[in-house]
Amino acid sequence: MKPCNLHIAKTLELVEDMIDLADHGDIDREDNGCGILYGILRDSAYKLKKLAEEEKENHIKKGWWPVDGMNEDEMNKDGMNEDGLNIEE
Repeated sequence: MKPCNLHIAKTLELVEDMIDLADHGDIDREDNGCGILYGILRDSAYKLKKLAEEEKENHIKKGWWPVDGMNEDEMNKDGMNEDGLNIEE
């Protein structure tokens, strides 16, 4: 797996976490300031998601992205743990 594809895949995972956090934060918020915070987080996540999906599509068209997608094992072959921290140091 090319490192550039790995980073795109991890970005797509990250934006899903951002959207989830924004949704839960918005439900639990107690003031307008938090509403603004979670609204900006959600908007940013969707903008990043769109960019990452477009870049993934570009890599697919160039033949750089695996045809069958990417599984968890492939994502961790770069020497990083599930949190994206380098485990080879």
